[in-house]
Amino acid sequence: MKGRSPLHCRPWITNAILALLGLGLFALTKQLIVEFHHFTIGFSGVAGWSVILFALATATILTLPTNRFTLPMILGFGIAFRLVTLLPEPIMSSDIYRYAWDGVVQHAHISPYRYVPGDPALSFLRAPNQDLFDNINRRDYARTIYPPVAQFLFYGITWINASVTFMKLAMILFEGLTVYALIELLQALGRRREEILLYAWCPLLIWEIGSSGHLDSAAMAFIALALLARFRRQPIRTGLFLGAAILIKFYPLVLLPALWRRKDLKMPSMIVALAVFSYVCYASVGMLVFGFLGGYVKEEGIETGSRYFLLELTRKLPGLHNASTPLYLAGLVVGFAALAYWSWRTANTETAPPQTQLWLRLFRLREGGAFLPGTLFLAFAMMLAFSPHYPWYLAWLIPFGVLMPNLPLFIYALGLFYLSATSLGAGTFESQYRLNRILYAVVLIAFLLEWMVRAGYSRWIAPRQRLA
Repeated sequence: MKGRSPLHCRPWITNAILALLGLGLFALTKQLIVEFHHFTIGFSGVAGWSVILFALATATILTLPTNRFTLPMILGFGIAFRLVTLLPEPIMSSDIYRYAWDGVVQHAHISPYRYVPGDPALSFLRAPNQDLFDNINRRDYARTIYPPVAQFLFYGITWINASVTFMKLAMILFEGLTVYALIELLQALGRRREEILLYAWCPLLIWEIGSSGHLDSAAMAFIALALLARFRRQPIRTGLFLGAAILIKFYPLVLLPALWRRKDLKMPSMIVALAVFSYVCYASVGMLVFGFLGGYVKEEGIETGSRYFLLELTRKLPGLHNASTPLYLAGLVVGFAALAYWSWRTANTETAPPQTQLWLRLFRLREGGAFLPGTLFLAFAMMLAFSPHYPWYLAWLIPFGVLMPNLPLFIYALGLFYLSATSLGAGTFESQYRLNRILYAVVLIAFLLEWMVRAGYSRWIAPRQRLA
């Protein structure tokens, strides 16, 4: 028997509880597909009940004992959830059609950055790929926005099969890499492998990776592999995997300070080499290699500041109606510089100081995982500061939640997931502000609860453990 339970129950009881919860999540996953064609309880109903069952499953696996049958059951249900969503068309997003289209364009020996999909120069590709073309969003005015390593993946995947179903399958297989790396890390950190349930059963991932096939799955896989390589002190692999993640989705760049070991030039050199190589492969289009990035900045309100909830909240205060976006961004730069320095110092301390040892105990990490709290804080802070409008942008936070379970992270990720399925997820800046006002208030409460619990632990429990 593994683990200790305050209830002192037997592992078969844990497995029975998880089996019931897994069957419930499986039924809800099937209901998700049904809702797209026939309203029964609505997407918000499916999302809400999925979050509740996931929370119960999480509480079960973190507190009750397990045996050798628990992990296969967890993984089996995780695969089943995703197989249900594999064949039906994507429901909540059409981004995956652009992935496949970019691959098809490359197989015609044309750079995916050169033309918008609706350009007459690509008209010969439409008939053989009509389903892809008809479902591409922004096809008449937006070039692709995806970085070069993402384009490598699109090329390779469509070389095997240029269908949306196969693209979704590829993204699910990338999840397999994430699960492998996380299980290896859990074992290395002295934790139970069964805690992978926090990833495998997460409804946000079932919807956004399994159903919509978002590219974030590939970025998560390389992030998880980079964390594993950093734990094993393999700088070249760390740089290769982190560089690949950055060149799929730019946001993993924020993790660099926490993964960079002092006096190590191999890791950053690998990132630079990969970036140079990948961009050179598409250099024939010049500055068009950055695609729709500039248009996205304007479209998403990043330029005006309406994208940033914390800035918009500040503008509601008396006398601060004209708070400037550049000033907000300057404040973020200063704040992130301080957090990045703290993360780098923490990750590069040979013998963990008392404060770092406290973080390791709080997150149940061994000393070799001293770099992990910095990765969590950098990733979480970035998302809170930039307040993404789409739930799949938060998918990459889930692996950090597996390695360092904490209430605020899951409240934030699953809160946005649920609220986006309600009427607040209408997609306007006004509705998004109301959504974030609720979400950030709940996250703040979660932070306070987490702080109270961890403060009590550090004051009363941790000293007794040291004495013992």
